Amino acid sequence: MSSHFSQDKEPSNEETVQIFDEKGRSLSCYIEHSLDTDGITYLLLMPVDIPIVIISWDDDDSDTEEVEAVMLEDDAEIAEIFANAKAVLAEQNLYLQHTGYSLTATGELPPIEEEQLLTLNLDEDGGDLEAEELQLLASFYHAQHKYSIYTPLTPLLFFARYNQNHELELVSPDEDEFQSILEELLFEEFDER
Repeated sequence: MSSHFSQDKEPSNEETVQIFDEKGRSLSCYIEHSLDTDGITYLLLMPVDIPIVIISWDDDDSDTEEVEAVMLEDDAEIAEIFANAKAVLAEQNLYLQHTGYSLTATGELPPIEEEQLLTLNLDEDGGDLEAEELQLLASFYHAQHKYSIYTPLTPLLFFARYNQNHELELVSPDEDEFQSILEELLFEEFDER
């Protein structure tokens, strides 16, 4: 398998593509890096707009100090609180959008303040806890339930390729056959930072 970084048309931050989720919602992404391997172009993509995460807080049990945080992923739940979330972000000149793969916002993020950071320990399939840092943007109540809006500090990246019909499709980074390609794209990404 021969692979090399495509140098004849190096991607720039101005190059964008659209990816679509199973519901047909689009997400605009910058092409961070591309790699041609055996006639197939693989891409490392990053959303143009700010990825948004909404967390529901469950603190019903006042006997314990632990509070359960649940990321909203269900479309029906998101639709129910979307107007409130959009309104509180608009107060900060951030404009919430229900895009494919992730909620996003346009606008300028406030400066990062230490007390506004949340570290979530995500239980991965292998049982290992992976920590993710999030920046708090706003909080609100809906139906007497607290919600907080965050943006991840780690960039949200997508791994994609062009198929034989020159259509863009996402590729699972967990598949062994793509590991070396993904590693090379990520190496290019972090080498530039």
